[in-house]
Amino acid sequence: MMAGMGKVAAAQSLSDEEVVKRVREGDKALFEVLMQRYNQRLFRVTRSILTDDAEAEDVMQDAYVRAYVHLDQFEGRARFSTWLTRIAVHEAIARSQKRQRLVAVETEDTMDFKSKTPSPEEEMNTRTIRSLLEAAINKLPPSYRVVFVMRDVEGMSTSEVADLLNASEESVRIRLHRARAMMRKQIYAQTGASTSAAFEFAGARCDRIVSAVFERIQAIERGQS
Repeated sequence: MMAGMGKVAAAQSLSDEEVVKRVREGDKALFEVLMQRYNQRLFRVTRSILTDDAEAEDVMQDAYVRAYVHLDQFEGRARFSTWLTRIAVHEAIARSQKRQRLVAVETEDTMDFKSKTPSPEEEMNTRTIRSLLEAAINKLPPSYRVVFVMRDVEGMSTSEVADLLNASEESVRIRLHRARAMMRKQIYAQTGASTSAAFEFAGARCDRIVSAVFERIQAIERGQS
C-alpha cells in the first residue's frame, strides 16, 4: 500500500485538505504524505506527555490509524494538522492517565537542573547540547512541558495549543512563560541551544512508523472485506 517514491514526491506540493480529499476518493496510499508531514510534530507532542520514546511511537500509530478510519469525519472547520494533533494528544493523555503518571495540577514553579550535570566526556560529545536540552525539557512539570513543546519546539500558535489542551489562552501563556524561565536558567544562558533540534524524528524512524501504520490499516481493511 506504500505509495511509490514518484507519486509521494508529486503529492508533496498539495495542501493537507487536497491530500485528504484524494485519500477519501480512493488514493489511499497518499496517506503516507500526511504521515511524513506530521511524524515529527506528533512524536514531539506525544513524547512531551509520555516522556517515553516507545510509548510515543505506539500512540502515534494509534492516532494515525484512528485518523485514517475516521477521515470522513474531518470537516475542515479546523486545520487538518490541528485535527490530527488533537487525536494524538487525546490518545497520549489517555495512555498517561492509564499509567497514572500525568499530574493534573502542578504547583512547583522552580526546579533543580544541577543533579544531571554532564561529565567532561559528555561535554565533548557532539550531541551534548541536544542531550542537555532534552533532559531539561523532560524535567519540566507535565503541564508546562506539553505547552513548551507545542509552542517553542513545534511552533504552534497559542490559540491552537489552548484548543488542543482545552485550556484558556491566558493559561497557555502563563505556563509557557514559566517553562521558558525554567529552561533559560540552565540551558539558554549556557548554550544558546535551538529548541528545533530536540526530539528529532526522521529517517528510519519515520519510515518505520509509516510502514507500521499501513500494515495496521491493511489489516483493518482486510477484516472489513
